[in-house]
Amino acid sequence: MSEFVVDNKILDQEETLSRTALEELQVGRLRETVARAMNVPFYKAIFERDGITPDSISTIQDLQRLPFTTKADMRDNYPLGLSAVPRSELARIHGSSGTTGMPTFVGYTHDDLNMWRRLCARFLVAGGLRAVHTVQVSFGYGLFTGGFGLHYGIETVGAAIIPAASGNTMRQINLMRDLQPDALICTPSYALNIAEVARSMDVDPRTLPLRLAFFGGEMWTEDMRQQIEAEMDLLAFNNYGLSEIIGPGVSGECAARDGMHIQEDHFLVECVDPDTLEPVNDYEYGELVFTALTRQAMPMIRYRTRDIAALDSCPCACGRTTKRMTRVVGRSDDMLIIRGVNVFPSQIEEALFQVEGTAPHYLIEVERPATLDQVTVKVEVRPEVFSDKMRDMQQMRDRIARKIQTVAGIQARVELVAPKTLERSDGKAVRVVDRRGPKG
Repeated sequence: MSEFVVDNKILDQEETLSRTALEELQVGRLRETVARAMNVPFYKAIFERDGITPDSISTIQDLQRLPFTTKADMRDNYPLGLSAVPRSELARIHGSSGTTGMPTFVGYTHDDLNMWRRLCARFLVAGGLRAVHTVQVSFGYGLFTGGFGLHYGIETVGAAIIPAASGNTMRQINLMRDLQPDALICTPSYALNIAEVARSMDVDPRTLPLRLAFFGGEMWTEDMRQQIEAEMDLLAFNNYGLSEIIGPGVSGECAARDGMHIQEDHFLVECVDPDTLEPVNDYEYGELVFTALTRQAMPMIRYRTRDIAALDSCPCACGRTTKRMTRVVGRSDDMLIIRGVNVFPSQIEEALFQVEGTAPHYLIEVERPATLDQVTVKVEVRPEVFSDKMRDMQQMRDRIARKIQTVAGIQARVELVAPKTLERSDGKAVRVVDRRGPKG
């Protein structure tokens, strides 16, 4: 999108601060965060050991003196040992899904919840949502932060909400046809599932009333965005968040769709080499590290997200002056090392979308039957090209294997499967099964 309208009336003043003014605000809030963190035994012990006090924070560079926080630290202080307020002041508790181990819980005060809803409203407005719209929320409403975070953000914008929650896809489509929502909230993989089920109902997904979509909750590629937009005739916007920091609302795309604006008045962002923990330059990929500047219940300091992305400090045409981040291309702890080659699942996805006839559903299986890694990529084939002719399918397998070799730099065994064979998910799609064990 090369042209778009900017309405300065909908920009918060903090989104357009000069870098000098923003850093002054950040330093003041960082001092307040350090003061709050003194109420957390985990942080207090480190601060006392290293001589850190709120008064010792005078510049942004002093952030480097503060400790990193990891998910392991949260698990070591399970369930709410990193809370800075007594239990009586908590208004809500959310948590991670726990799919990669013990779940992590995060608490919110009433002020935290009010701040969270404003941050979600910001990125929704940046992508074009207005009070006149109706939004269907197809995220789960539970411990996962996505459903409630976006729900109250939409209310703050003033738009109407259809709280459809996740699952029962046929019912989701009927709700769209009957209630005519303008916008959809869900994971990008579930949007593709909606389009697929609509076609099975003899409903062209392009005839659904949706014109905007705000996707999060999982990694997705630019090719997937183009696929969704073509299949559903809408504009799709990316947003980013994680429960350990606040949930959705950490960053989101504006109408320019040239990176996601980070809400820097509330979050200090760093991008570091995941091995050396040294800062990387703008436009270089590294691990994102966030410090929550205004969160009362859990003042998270220098949280290592494991998410790999790059930062861009250049001004944006929309008028916002905050740094932008690219889409997340992978996780430092999900990166596959295949025979010495570093591979992110998103690279496999990128390769598949470049081969005509593949469906946007795949599964990467990694094994080590002897001493060498073997990768099998199971790929669904679109119904119109699926064939019982071995020659046609072999040629397609070869095309996919060559594209994976070009994009990801590895040799993979490609297994074509019939349409609708791979398991669908109402939430985050499972893309990788690594059977090599903990040493893989």
